[in-house]
Amino acid sequence: MEMLTINNVWMMVCTALVFFMHLGFSFLEIGLTRQKNTINILFKNVFIICVGLLLYCLVGFNLMYPGFEKDAAGFIGFAGFGLSSPVVEGALDLTYNEGYTYWTDFLFQGMFAATAATIVSGAVAERIKLGAFMIFTIVYVGLVYPIVGSWQWGGGFLSSFQIGEAEGFYDFAGSTLVHSVGGWAALVAVWLLGSRIGKFGSDGKPQAIPGHNIPLAAAGVLILWLGWFGFNGGSVLSADAAGTSLTLVTTSLAAAAGGVVAFLVSTLLYKNYDLTMFLNGILGGLVGITAGADQMTPTDAVLIGAIAGAIIVFGVALIDKLRLDDPVGAIAVHLICGIWGTLAVGIFGAKAGFDQFLVQGVGVLAAGGFCVATSFIIIFALKKTIGIRVSEKEEIDGLDGHEHGMDAYPDFRLNQH
Repeated sequence: MEMLTINNVWMMVCTALVFFMHLGFSFLEIGLTRQKNTINILFKNVFIICVGLLLYCLVGFNLMYPGFEKDAAGFIGFAGFGLSSPVVEGALDLTYNEGYTYWTDFLFQGMFAATAATIVSGAVAERIKLGAFMIFTIVYVGLVYPIVGSWQWGGGFLSSFQIGEAEGFYDFAGSTLVHSVGGWAALVAVWLLGSRIGKFGSDGKPQAIPGHNIPLAAAGVLILWLGWFGFNGGSVLSADAAGTSLTLVTTSLAAAAGGVVAFLVSTLLYKNYDLTMFLNGILGGLVGITAGADQMTPTDAVLIGAIAGAIIVFGVALIDKLRLDDPVGAIAVHLICGIWGTLAVGIFGAKAGFDQFLVQGVGVLAAGGFCVATSFIIIFALKKTIGIRVSEKEEIDGLDGHEHGMDAYPDFRLNQH
């Protein structure tokens, strides 16, 4: 009973840290975009966490952990609407899991659920219709995220998929199941939505659209790093001293290495000390270590983070070259580094091996194919019906005034175009 209490307290602390990450995402997105869209971005992020929790309660949790009683193939299952706590003789069944209660499980996993839509929010900032984004969030968070999550964390087909000596797909805390799920949708959304006015010149070259508050963006990244202690630390699913402490060490080292390498590579390429690249390098390192944080040595973590930091610099340049407009670098951070982190499980650490690498690749492809298909269907349907992009006038004036009728900084407004 004592360990049950300790495990639950630790996981509730981690739940709070993951919740705190939504403030970090908000600050980062606000800081890297223009002030005339601040209210709009805050509204989206508040909507995501509120509706995400409600959807996860109604359908998501039982889609993600269905037991697969009706589907032996393990592709999709559903245990019913709403939450139904396991009760034995009028009291909560404490044997639900070895280390934590049903309610702890729901709330911790529920905090993860909204993260996928938050990733998309940053990529489509400053030009998407709020109504269309909200509909997308409801469908994607309510259905797509928990189905993909069930394939691994819910005991679905990826968890037991075998090639040679590999013992199934492995994604400790969600490089693929959380970050790439959001990243694939961000890629599709940015492609269907088009770039912001002024992002690309007549010659096709990208033009910088500076964010209005870099100190806020820096605060957001540091909050996210702190929150990642809960994201990865809580994924141990217990307060086990050895597993938790190693996970927090590898998480921090990968973040630090990602930031340092991103700033070094960007400095060599562009001859200036780019803080935004430094910040995104930290996030890239965090995403990269998330799939195997409990399997890596400190040296492995530094290498994984370092490679992720380099990936960020070249990934951002690639996105620009493809004429895709991602204001916060979400595709490079969450999709490309999410793929890297997932594959890294087969290259570094306790599970490294060619068979495991192949299984990790299958997991990446399965999640990617499903997420691209579903996000395209959702967003394309919205584009052809209610439309997904605001008018040119609304975009130039700012979404805050047109969609919300208010200003984030009423006493200090710059006329930005």
